[in-house]
Amino acid sequence: MPRDPAELLKDVLSLPAKARAALIDSLLESLDTEIDDDAEASWRQESHSRLQQIDSGAVKLRRWEDARPQLWTRLER
Repeated sequence: MPRDPAELLKDVLSLPAKARAALIDSLLESLDTEIDDDAEASWRQESHSRLQQIDSGAVKLRRWEDARPQLWTRLER
């Protein structure tokens, strides 16, 4: 008989952090059923582009502590 998802979540949240991280990794991997051969190259290109923007000063970096409240405010709209 399948377990109630809320009960399962409660049990999982009681696991140590490393066990939860391993479980998350396994669950995410189970959802990644389609293989995109160009994904790695696309991510590499995107990362390179973003690093160039940072190095050139085209984007301004902010501390997470400052950015987080602003992001929450935008999401709550």
